[in-house]
Amino acid sequence: MNITKLTVIGTLLFAQSIFAQFKQTPLPYAYNALEGSIDAETMEIHYTKHAAGYVANLNKAIAGTPLEKESLPQILSKVSTLNAGVRNNAGGHYNHELFWTVLTPEKNTKPSAQLSKAIDKTFGSIDKLKEELSKAGATRFGSGWAWLVVTKDGKLVVSSTPNQDNPLMDVAEVKGTPILGIDVWEHAYYLKYQNKRNDYLAAIWDIINWKEVSKRYEVALRRK
Repeated sequence: MNITKLTVIGTLLFAQSIFAQFKQTPLPYAYNALEGSIDAETMEIHYTKHAAGYVANLNKAIAGTPLEKESLPQILSKVSTLNAGVRNNAGGHYNHELFWTVLTPEKNTKPSAQLSKAIDKTFGSIDKLKEELSKAGATRFGSGWAWLVVTKDGKLVVSSTPNQDNPLMDVAEVKGTPILGIDVWEHAYYLKYQNKRNDYLAAIWDIINWKEVSKRYEVALRRK
């Protein structure tokens, strides 16, 4: 391939990255930072292949349509009227962007006083909340997500969704603002845990970023 062709291809790729509506946020930690709960190989493949694929395919699906000018929450709020390509990839992009932020290598983070009070009121204790979320993830048939959601009336609810659906979608059984999401697609854990999803769900609590979850809770309350 000559230099001219390489230059043209490089220019096109650069233009796509600049003008694409949606982009991946860089991970806030190294691929190996969550070792013990999630291995480095899984994190790298998950971020660079699976999550990258969702955002690339979303941009392709909305190219040349009015959706290019809409925000991700706007798109998610009307997925029942959109094709499967937009629904799956918009959900996949949103879900993973949230997922990376609610994980952390920092040890022993705690919910804020405000969130702790709401958790105790709703579930009895943080351990009970963990049990409910783990159960939601373990009993989700096939691929999907387990969620901690703030509803329109400011209540905390645990739910799960299939595939790449989420509580922001108009098709969701439980609607609201997700503040914590746990990926239970096999690509999130299979290299380390194989088919032992329960082991993955037990280990992930060691790396949950309660500071971020608390921030998301406060923002969700302000929006209701």
